[in-house]
Amino acid sequence: MTQRFALVAGEASGDLLAGHLLADMRSRWPELSAVGIGGAHMVEQGFQPWWPVEKLSVRGYLEVLPRLPELLRIRRQLGDRLLTQRPDLFIGVDAPDFNFDLEARLKSAGVKTLHFVSPSFWAWRSEKLRKLKTAADHVLCLFPFEPDLLAGAGIAATYVGHPLASAIPLMPDRVAARRALGLQDGDTVVALLPGSRAAEVKHLGPRFFQAAAQIQKAQPAIKFIVPAVPYLLPQVQTLARASSLGDAVQVLAGQSHTALAACDVTLIASGTATLEAALFKRPMVVAYAMPALSFRLMFAKRQLPWVGLPNILCAPREWLHRPAHLTGHQMSDRKDAPFVVPELLQDAATPQALAQAVLGWLDAPEKITAAQARFTALHHELQRDTARLATDAIQALLER
Repeated sequence: MTQRFALVAGEASGDLLAGHLLADMRSRWPELSAVGIGGAHMVEQGFQPWWPVEKLSVRGYLEVLPRLPELLRIRRQLGDRLLTQRPDLFIGVDAPDFNFDLEARLKSAGVKTLHFVSPSFWAWRSEKLRKLKTAADHVLCLFPFEPDLLAGAGIAATYVGHPLASAIPLMPDRVAARRALGLQDGDTVVALLPGSRAAEVKHLGPRFFQAAAQIQKAQPAIKFIVPAVPYLLPQVQTLARASSLGDAVQVLAGQSHTALAACDVTLIASGTATLEAALFKRPMVVAYAMPALSFRLMFAKRQLPWVGLPNILCAPREWLHRPAHLTGHQMSDRKDAPFVVPELLQDAATPQALAQAVLGWLDAPEKITAAQARFTALHHELQRDTARLATDAIQALLER
């Protein structure tokens, strides 16, 4: 019997994760059908998108408001269609602000629901736990400490490892990546990854290219590579042409993994890409910026001193179990917080500061070696038989 699934991914990172998950699911259920909202990685696995992933790719508070009527309309129409067709299972891939209410509606109508990727309630917005409990019959977790934390809230969950930890080799082939991009073995290469959303590129892109110009002044022979998600390619190319980098910069259509394998260090927007960089064992400078009011609202909900996944995942585990009242600025101001990679956020993410942080890596090979050792240990921690664990959990939920 053909298994019928519906999935919703809300951004490029979710599309990537869902693509890996669908590949694993198709190995177990070769005749499955999958519909919903997704992108190119999902389509490669036979997914039928009713709306493209770009429709949901928005982040922040004020930034959502102009798009809110359209997003609510899409969610309502999608829910109506799924309640008519009634898939065997709905899988929400991250995007909790869109997926939780949709999952809750489907679940209340008797459709089984799975949420793939636990919300980062241990880092910020702990109130999402209440909505998750209402929304999902089961949760697939990417990080080993999450199931126990979710169990404490009465939420069933399975740790499946991170698909990227299996997809990215423990020892990336930098020589092959450089050859693919026309780079020489002896080149010093910096990868600029200003984000996968238009708003991220708008706020970070100019700073990244200005920082690159300052890095070039310090090291004139340096090369820059800038992978861009396809729909943002014109936006990134415009920034590159307006920069003073000339032939030293190469803008790529996609190929973020090739860029991370090829580079010596990356200047990168906070998000899933920072974990990818860590799995490629690349030192990085993590940055983020958004409109001031949105930043203040989000910062107030933060429960940990870090935003970058490499710092969070490499932190001592007790930091993820601190008392709940240590939230917002109380936690973020902790001076004893260990940082594996530097983070420069909002007003601190000036071109000069970003450039200095990147150059700081290039001038400290012993620091790079230490970071690579920690990232290798992290890679082992996240590498599991994700295909079996995930599909076993899905099969158990289907049989309930």
